Amino acid sequence: MRIGIILLLMILLDIYVYQVVRYLSAGQTDWIKWVWRGSFWTSSAVALVLVFCILQGYAESWPKNVLTYTRTFLFIFYFSKLFFAVFILIDDLRRLGSKAYQFIAGTEPFNPSRSKFLTNTALVVGFLPFTSLLYGIIRNPYRYKIYSTKIKMPEIKLGNQSLRIVQISDIHAGSFTFKEPVKLAIEMINDLQPDLVFFTGDMVNNKAEEMLPYVDIFQKIKSKYGVYSTLGNHDYGDYAKWANSEEKQQNLQQLKDIHRMLGWDLLMNENRILDIGGKQIAVIGVENYSAIPRFPRLGDLRKAHKGTEGADIKLLLSHDPSHWDYQVKTDYKDIDLTFSGHTHGFQFGIEIPGYFSWSPSQYVYKQWAGIYQSGEQYLNVNRGLGFLGYPGRVGILPEITCIDLDTAI
Repeated sequence: MRIGIILLLMILLDIYVYQVVRYLSAGQTDWIKWVWRGSFWTSSAVALVLVFCILQGYAESWPKNVLTYTRTFLFIFYFSKLFFAVFILIDDLRRLGSKAYQFIAGTEPFNPSRSKFLTNTALVVGFLPFTSLLYGIIRNPYRYKIYSTKIKMPEIKLGNQSLRIVQISDIHAGSFTFKEPVKLAIEMINDLQPDLVFFTGDMVNNKAEEMLPYVDIFQKIKSKYGVYSTLGNHDYGDYAKWANSEEKQQNLQQLKDIHRMLGWDLLMNENRILDIGGKQIAVIGVENYSAIPRFPRLGDLRKAHKGTEGADIKLLLSHDPSHWDYQVKTDYKDIDLTFSGHTHGFQFGIEIPGYFSWSPSQYVYKQWAGIYQSGEQYLNVNRGLGFLGYPGRVGILPEITCIDLDTAI
C-alpha cells in the first residue's frame, strides 16, 4: 500500500508537469513533438521502475556507488519537478481566477491561455535545482576548503607562544564513494603543521565497519601534541537495525577500537592536561550532548571538566553546537573554546565571506557554521569533512578548520 501510494503520487506529478511539456512542444514539427514527449515519458518510466526496485528492496544487491547515485538522481529528478510544478500551479490558479471572474461578472467568456512568462519561469526554476545539485555532486564532495581563524588570547593564558589547532568533523565514512580524493584532505591537514588536531564526531553513518577501508588514510594525520576525538550521534549505531543490544554494543566497541588504531585519543566524558610551553592546556571531550531531545544526551560535562580547574586554557570537544548555548556558556564560563560539528552547514547554502551567509541549517541551529563569540568564550562549528544522504555540496564546501591562538593579532 505504501509503495503504491508513493508511485501514484509520482505518476500524478508526471502527468501534471507533462501539460507544460505538451504546451511547449505544440508549435513544433511532429518529429520534435515526438522527441520531447517521448523523452519525458521514457525518463519518467525509468525513474518509476528504479523507485519500485529500491522500495521493494531489489536494489540492495547493487554496488554501493550505483545505489547511492541512483537514489540521488531520483531525488534530484523529482525535486526539480516539484519546483517546476509550483509555477505551473500558480499559472493554473491565475487561469482559474480569470474564469471565476467571467462567471461572476457575466463577461463574455474566453479561455485564458497559459502565461508564457510563468511557463518560462517554471523551466528556469525547475532546471536550477537540477543543475546546481548535479554540479554539487560532480564538483564539490571532495573539494576541501581550509577555513582559517585567529583568536587573540591573553598572555597570562598562552604565554609567549602561539597554538595552531586543526579541526575536522563528520567524516561519515559510509557515504564516501571514492577513496583516493580523501587522501588530499590528510595532505592539507599535515601541510598546516598543527600543534593539535581535533575530530568532533560522526566517524560513520551507522556501523563501525564503514571506517575500516579508510583507516590507513586517516592514520597519516600528524600533530605535534596528538589527535583527540569524541563521538557524534551517528557513532552509537542508533540509526541501524541490530539483532540485539549486544550486537549494537559490539559495534560501538569496534568504533572505539578504530579510534585507537588511528592513534586518536578518544575522550569519553574525560580530559587530558597537556604541558605546552609551560602552560597547562586542558583538552576536554564529551559524548554527544544535544539541546534537541531527539538526539542523544550522553555527554557529562561535569565529569569531563573535573580536574581542569588549574588549566590555563580549556578546549572542549562537543559534537552538537546546541550544547554551547544550553550548558557551556551558562555553567562553564571558564571553557575558552568549544569545537563542534554536526550541522554540515546542511551541505547547501550561500556564503559570501564578510557579507552574507545563508543555509536552511540556520532555522534549526543558532550556531551552524564558523566561529561565534560570547564574551571571552568562543565556539567553532565545522561544516564537516564528509557528507550524508546527498553525495555532494552546494555552496557549503567540506571543511578543514585551522584556528591559531595567539597573544598578538
